[in-house]
Amino acid sequence: MANIAPSIPQDGKANTETLLNFPDNKHLIDLCGEFDRNLTQIEAALAVQLLRRGNEIAIIGETAGSEKTQDILNALYQRAEQGKAVEPADIDAAIRFGGKLQNDTPLTADQSEMFKGNHIEIRTRKKTVEPRTVTQKHYVEDLFSKELVFGLGPAGTGKTYLAVAAAVSMFINGMVDKIILARPAVEAGERLGFLPGDMKEKVDPYMQPLYDALNDFFPAKQVEKLIEDKRIEIAPLAFMRGRTLSNAYVVLDEAQNATTMQMKMFLTRMGEGSHMAITGDMSQIDLPRGVPSGLVEAEKILRDVKGIGFTYFKTEDIVRHPMVAKIITAYDKHAKYNG
Repeated sequence: MANIAPSIPQDGKANTETLLNFPDNKHLIDLCGEFDRNLTQIEAALAVQLLRRGNEIAIIGETAGSEKTQDILNALYQRAEQGKAVEPADIDAAIRFGGKLQNDTPLTADQSEMFKGNHIEIRTRKKTVEPRTVTQKHYVEDLFSKELVFGLGPAGTGKTYLAVAAAVSMFINGMVDKIILARPAVEAGERLGFLPGDMKEKVDPYMQPLYDALNDFFPAKQVEKLIEDKRIEIAPLAFMRGRTLSNAYVVLDEAQNATTMQMKMFLTRMGEGSHMAITGDMSQIDLPRGVPSGLVEAEKILRDVKGIGFTYFKTEDIVRHPMVAKIITAYDKHAKYNG
């Protein structure tokens, strides 16, 4: 039980002091982080003061902020008890979904359920991945349960990362025979000119984000062996033409840069026993002026087709770094003001 005692600071606002007791000091250390940096992150976000006293944490602040902080600390402590890391991104997710959302909208029933620990885990060779927002949770459910899934939204929301994690999980569990990762080979706002080397060396710079994701889930040597055995393929979208992709998990990244014909070509490659995940951000189209995005058209044409999953991410789903959400929000406001 938390002990609560009222106090009146110099500014005249009524604060309370709440004492939370945590029985296991090892888990409490994990909760607080090195040099109590986790507590500092929570203090800055919720305008409370946190004081560690032995195996207790004192929360000093206004009642509403103190109650949110209690929920967050208890949930993060439970995470530490389960042997899971308490990292800055986990704390950021807890702050955003443990009390109210960033725009002060009250939690829905689904969001409350999400934060209380009803997590989905994606197990890979190197790490276990958990969705950190409600939208991510629903997206992961679709990735495993539906044959064709679209993940649409801003950078940093985990669209591609979770899709590749799902592909790896299904692969290592024998649910698919191979993983195919594709991207349109489109330059993002700058012309690189002719690149040296053979075909693989020319396209690898465009594919690097996919290699990065794979290396998070497999040991590096295993990635190399699986690519050598063609059980993992990483290739430009144009290389998919004429193929039938059976018993594979296929991820198309940066799909906003696919043309209409490329998108239709890709969607019709699906074969028996395959799953497809298509990710993109329709605010970052790098196609030449006048060339319509195949992703924009596919979303309009397919969004009402039964059995196809669409997940729409928002800035509050950004988990890459809290600053990324602020940057994207600022750009969106600027675009609306000048639009």
